Amino acid sequence: MRVYQRGRTYWVTVKHQGKRIRRSLEVTDQRLAERIAGKIQTEIAEGKWLERKPDQDRTCRQMIERYLEEHSKRNKAHTSYIRDKSLSDHLLAFFGDRPLAEIRPKLIAEYKSTRRADAAAPKTINHELGLLSHAFKLAVAEWEWTDRNPVLGVSRETVNNLIERWLTSEEETALLDASPGWLKEILVFAVNTGLRQSEILNLEWPQVDLFRRTITLLKQKNKQVDTLPVNARVLEILKTRTQVRHLASAHVFTNREGKRLDARNLLRAFYAARKDAKIEHLRFHDLRHTFATRLVQAGVDLYTVQKLGRWRTVQMVVRYAHHFSESLRPGVEALDRVGSADQDTNRAQSQKKGLAPQSQPVDFKSCGGEI
Repeated sequence: MRVYQRGRTYWVTVKHQGKRIRRSLEVTDQRLAERIAGKIQTEIAEGKWLERKPDQDRTCRQMIERYLEEHSKRNKAHTSYIRDKSLSDHLLAFFGDRPLAEIRPKLIAEYKSTRRADAAAPKTINHELGLLSHAFKLAVAEWEWTDRNPVLGVSRETVNNLIERWLTSEEETALLDASPGWLKEILVFAVNTGLRQSEILNLEWPQVDLFRRTITLLKQKNKQVDTLPVNARVLEILKTRTQVRHLASAHVFTNREGKRLDARNLLRAFYAARKDAKIEHLRFHDLRHTFATRLVQAGVDLYTVQKLGRWRTVQMVVRYAHHFSESLRPGVEALDRVGSADQDTNRAQSQKKGLAPQSQPVDFKSCGGEI
C-alpha cells in the first residue's frame, strides 16, 4: 500500500484480489490520509474490505449541488446561475439521492417522458439535460466520481426554432391599455430596445447616459460590453423615471419600496394584462422578437439589426428577413431591365440590316397585297 499526494488531495494505491486499485482519500491532511489508509489495510487483512466504485457512493444530489456551487455560481452570470438552480429543481425531484451508478440512459429517457407529461417545452427539457450532462462531464474529468456520462447516450428533444411570435400594433394598443402604468413603461421599453427581461430588471442608472442617449450593457448573455443608442420613446421613459427615482436604489425600474422589481411579479402582471387584452400565446421574450421584426419591416439591414439586438451572428437574424419582402423587389425588377435591354438590342440590329422592326406591323398593301 502506498499513500501519495496528487494536487492537494491524498490518494492510496492498494493491491486487492490481484488488482492494483487507486482511490482518492478525499482529504488534504497527510496524517488523516495515513489513518484512513491504515483502516483500509486492516479491512483488507480481515477480508472485510470490498472495493466500491466512487459512483456507488456519490449521489446525483451531491453532484448537482457541487456543480452549482463550484461551476455555475463561479463561472456564469448571476442570471444564468439562477436559471441553473431552477433547472436543477426538476432534476433533483426525479433523480434525488440515487447513486450515480444507477443513472443510466434508460432512466434518463424515463425522465424525459415524465417532463413531457408535465407539459415541459422541448427546449426546457434540453436545457435540463444539458445541465445534467455538464455536471457528469465534470464528475468524470475533474472530480473522478464516475467514469462515464450516461446523458451522452440519450437523444435530445426536437425544437422548432422557427416558431415566431411578435406583437402587432393592434395587440400592442390592447396590451398597453390593460396594463398598469409601471408595466406599461417596461413593455414600451422592451419593444423599443430589444432588451431581455433580466437586462431590463438589472438596468442601473450608471449604465444610462441621457445626454448621449445611450444605454451600456455590462453583464450580458454574450459576456460583452455594448453601448446602444435609444430612440425618443425610450428616452422619454428614462426621463420620466428620473423624476421618481429612489435615491436608495441604483435600479431604473423599481417597486414601491425602491427595490429591484421581482421577475415573478413582473410576469404575473404581464400575464394578467395579456389575459385582459385577450391576447394568446405571447411571452415576454416575444417583445424582443417584436423589436427585431419591426426593424426589418422598416427596411433596416440585417447587420444593423444584429448589432442592435446583440445577436452573435447575422445568421441568427436571418429568420426575420421574410418580414420585409420589398427588399427582394429590386432582384425581380432586374429581370425587367434585362428583358427591355434585349428588346432594344434586337430592334437596333434589325434597323441596321434594313429589316422592319419586329415591334412594328408590316404594311401588306405596300407589298402588293401578296406574301
